[in-house]
Amino acid sequence: MSKKYDPKMHTTEHLLNQTMVRLFGCNRCFSAHINKKKSKCDYHFDRPLTEIEINELQEKVNQEIEKDHPVIIEMVSKKEVQKKFNIDRVPDQENLNKLRIVRIGDYDACPCIGPHVSSTKEIGRLKITTTGFEDGVLRIRFKLF
Repeated sequence: MSKKYDPKMHTTEHLLNQTMVRLFGCNRCFSAHINKKKSKCDYHFDRPLTEIEINELQEKVNQEIEKDHPVIIEMVSKKEVQKKFNIDRVPDQENLNKLRIVRIGDYDACPCIGPHVSSTKEIGRLKITTTGFEDGVLRIRFKLF
């Protein structure tokens, strides 16, 4: 893996993605920059979020963090993964028979090669610092504390 993601931030990215899917019916982010101090996710979206929506999103992610979900890594056949997930962003997957699935309790599951915490209680709290919207892209910047 070429990227050096922070396990807390990376697991939070998964929670943020699933919460965006559930609250707004959009796809997971198409681009992310995950760093220890601050991170961002970009979503194909049709408008900026309202202040109320930003607060709701932040609170929902923090509620899931507080639930202390276990983070489980599974190796699943590529054929089974392709039935349930989009694997376009999984690097070097063309020569693999099995892919790594990261499950966060019963809240989220997706193919991923990055590092993660073993339980969401290790994360802390999410703070959405800013959001922006331009040319059909919603950018969410966040940090942990």
